Amino acid sequence: MSVSATPQAPAKASFKFPFWAQIVAGLVLGVLFGWIARSQDISWLGTTLEKTGDIFVQLLKLAIAPLVFFAILVSITNLRKVNNAARLASRTLLWFMITSLIAVGIGIAIGLLTDPGSGTGLTAADGKEPKKTGSWIDFLTGIVPTDIVTPFTELKVLQIVFLAVVAGIAALQLGAKAKPVLDLAESALELLQKALWWVIRLAPIGTIGLIGTAIATYGWDLIGKYATFTADIYIGCALVMFGVYPLLLATVAKVSPIQFFKGAWPAIQLAFVSRSSVGTMPVTQKVTERLGVPKEYASFAVPFGATTKMDGCAAIYPALAAIFIAQIFDVQLGIKEYLLIVFVSVIGSAATAGLTGATVMLTLTLSTLGLPLAGVGLLLAIDPILDMIRTATNVAGQALVPVIVSAREGILDKEAYANASASPLDEPAAPAVAPATPQPAAATA
Repeated sequence: MSVSATPQAPAKASFKFPFWAQIVAGLVLGVLFGWIARSQDISWLGTTLEKTGDIFVQLLKLAIAPLVFFAILVSITNLRKVNNAARLASRTLLWFMITSLIAVGIGIAIGLLTDPGSGTGLTAADGKEPKKTGSWIDFLTGIVPTDIVTPFTELKVLQIVFLAVVAGIAALQLGAKAKPVLDLAESALELLQKALWWVIRLAPIGTIGLIGTAIATYGWDLIGKYATFTADIYIGCALVMFGVYPLLLATVAKVSPIQFFKGAWPAIQLAFVSRSSVGTMPVTQKVTERLGVPKEYASFAVPFGATTKMDGCAAIYPALAAIFIAQIFDVQLGIKEYLLIVFVSVIGSAATAGLTGATVMLTLTLSTLGLPLAGVGLLLAIDPILDMIRTATNVAGQALVPVIVSAREGILDKEAYANASASPLDEPAAPAVAPATPQPAAATA
């Protein structure tokens, strides 16, 4: 007679609140608390919401400078592991430009159809020049830093990207001699992403603070004055995200658009809340890899896109904003001005630098068109509400292009793409492997 092993009790199923549901709950609670703070004039609640949102954004910004540097550096050096690296890089840049061109075209078309600046009651006297402005001279001269420290202390992302690109190319040229530095960079990047992942876990709480502050500060009255403009931004971004992108996926990449959104939704959702493409970058890269894009290519395309690919902030928004401001200041725009808007949107999108807000890109557009920079002041109050959908569109595009390029180059893992549905934030931890229990020797009758 043999002695059988003791049967293990089945593991108890535990209820898990999905991350997307946590974000939705945060949105609902944020709107509720913000409305209570405003309608009941509860100052301490408004202050609490504001500080909660500020701390969350500050935690995201804390990691941005080193994250951008190491992500770009590692992404460039990772290209050496990819066949046809130069071809992939050029195709990525090409599709960034194509999708930006389509997005800015949609923005101009919506603006011409709806006249967002008409009937608002706003006048030129309501505007004021912003503290931060952008021009082509500032843009071009601002790429090269005067020293190594300032870009990191003052969070000049474009200069950080420049330093990272130079370091990455130099590392490729050095070859084996640069291996210790690259090993350190990869370790530092993993450490930063791990720490940022903890911050991302706090997004539901941050959502309550950010949305609550927007409602408590601005209420619905302000949105009324900008109703057409706000609707135009949201409709334009929705047309790009849920119209153009699915069409490109179905016709160019020949993959399921629904499956793309199943896989990419965690990053899009977090971008909507955090309003930071760079802060969302670890999640964007994770979902892009889960959609079947090779890791070596995704580690280049996503960081590159997080600092330069801005269909929401750098295409739809400046196009509509330029039309809105021109109408407020009674300035007529012609074919030349619309072509300039297209040019600035396609070429100058790196000016947005993946941070919250698109003021620099807007001032760059207005200065190119010769429109009054005081018009920016008309939009600053409503900017946080607009920035949510803009950033979500940015991040959707940053995940889309690697999928399109991978599919066209035949390197997309179609099986992984078909199965990418769960949020990477909801993945269960790997179960611990219990040591094997020694079995007693068989007993004889």
